Amino acid sequence: MNGTRIAAVGHYQPAKVLTNKDLAGLVDTSDEWITSRVGIRTRHIAGPDEPVDELAAHAAAKALAAAGLTPGDIDLVLVATSTAIDRSPNMAARVANRLGIPSPAAMDINVVCAGFTHALATADHAVRAGAATRALVIGADKMSEVTDWSDRTTCVLVGDGAGAAVVEAAEEPGIGPVLWGSVPEMGNAVRIEGTPPRFAQEGQSVYRWATTQLPPIARKACEKAGLTPPISPESSCTRRTCASSSPSPRRSAPSTRSSPATSSNRATPPPPASRSRSRNSSNRAPSGPATRSCCSASAEIFPTQDRSSAARDLRLRATRHRM
Repeated sequence: MNGTRIAAVGHYQPAKVLTNKDLAGLVDTSDEWITSRVGIRTRHIAGPDEPVDELAAHAAAKALAAAGLTPGDIDLVLVATSTAIDRSPNMAARVANRLGIPSPAAMDINVVCAGFTHALATADHAVRAGAATRALVIGADKMSEVTDWSDRTTCVLVGDGAGAAVVEAAEEPGIGPVLWGSVPEMGNAVRIEGTPPRFAQEGQSVYRWATTQLPPIARKACEKAGLTPPISPESSCTRRTCASSSPSPRRSAPSTRSSPATSSNRATPPPPASRSRSRNSSNRAPSGPATRSCCSASAEIFPTQDRSSAARDLRLRATRHRM
């Protein structure tokens, strides 16, 4: 075998749904603000009797069923999570126990947002090396348990759930090459720490890094996979709130509702005037409106115009690459 592939996937979401309207009753925010900035309308919230390993086990069981496999066919369980409260036993061992998987290698991977991709790459490497035959790769988090629901800069972003994939050997690579990396000096930008543990982030730092550094990293990953993303230096951001946007026949001129201070931190609402001296003063809204250029630093690398057709083209080429 020369590669690996994802044989099947599964997911699980708790039954309880928390809407933006519900959040507006907890903190000073609104459905319009959350939807326009982060695109979230609803999120699922696990109950006190639904631990992380239960969420993970539900998703993994669906993946096993979709692949037509039994627990005995799995010899590696990887759980990507940043919300495992207990240190031992780890979530992977607990999931294996719930599903009745006999004597697998069981490891947790805590890389927060990048956890699932790290776990997928680890499973790919393990199967390619012959250390495992089939692996269960699971991403599961119960963010509601580590969220301060009075902090509107973070509570609008989170939800609970799990996704799982079965990875097995294949004649041709079905999982693309990995581009490892991290930014240790920004370790404080996203954190879950303290007693009890609480999720917090430096929203502006995260947003600026993601919009300027992720595009070239994504391009390198495409290059390693033998793919060529479309590049058009003339293209610019088409977000309605971006000052670098080009007028479109079907769209009006860019909105001026957002300011540089608030728009650069898309994940955190601006505090009201009465709370202008909050802990994170960088989130304060200036007195007057201004336009923004949210993507100008990366527009030449990954244009957003014709995004749908470009994405379809990449998916088609990726499919042909894997066949």
